Amino acid sequence: MDFEFIYENIPLYMEAAKLTISIAAWGILGSIIIGLLCSMIKELRIPVLRNIVQFYIELSRNTPLLIQLFFLYFGLPKVGILLSSEACAITGLTFLGGSYMAEAFRAGIDNVAQSQRESSYSLGMTRQQTFIHIILPQAVATAMPAFIANVIFLIKETSVFSVVALADLMYVAKDLIGISYKTDEALLMLVVAYLVILLPISVIGSWIERRVRYAGFGNRSAVSGD
Repeated sequence: MDFEFIYENIPLYMEAAKLTISIAAWGILGSIIIGLLCSMIKELRIPVLRNIVQFYIELSRNTPLLIQLFFLYFGLPKVGILLSSEACAITGLTFLGGSYMAEAFRAGIDNVAQSQRESSYSLGMTRQQTFIHIILPQAVATAMPAFIANVIFLIKETSVFSVVALADLMYVAKDLIGISYKTDEALLMLVVAYLVILLPISVIGSWIERRVRYAGFGNRSAVSGD
């Protein structure tokens, strides 16, 4: 193991990690927004849009991110739409993550007792008000484990961004292997870099899950007040 080689190339991995985290952050933020919109449309049963959302979820969840990135980076220019590597990565991650977040929120929504909906309607609240003020806060709390798992999953999916010439962690590792043939050292730094990014998120996510569970959320009986 060439530790001098590792020490010399730490700055490269640090810069790649910054780019990876930035792309992942924007993609996850977009995924949350898309997921919330999709879950709202499905819960409110908006005609036509509900079918479009279901089609999007099935398409997104059943196609690999790699294929989606190929379409964005190599397919769209054929029809005159040019996207930068960063834009392709963010768009692809948002497209993929939005469906997973939508399903996580849907599971949380389904966990809210029907009696709470009926009670809010009896108080004169509209379906939109019921969703925003009654259902959504509880759904977010109960969906927290799936939400954290999706965040970690999406960050790990950034490892395929190198196919669109994005200088992320995987790109740097493959570049160093091709130049120096230091495979073990390059892959070791790659593993450590992802651990440094993901381990704190996993620990914080576990802490949030425990806090939510102690607050009385996380199971149907607690949500329904039984």
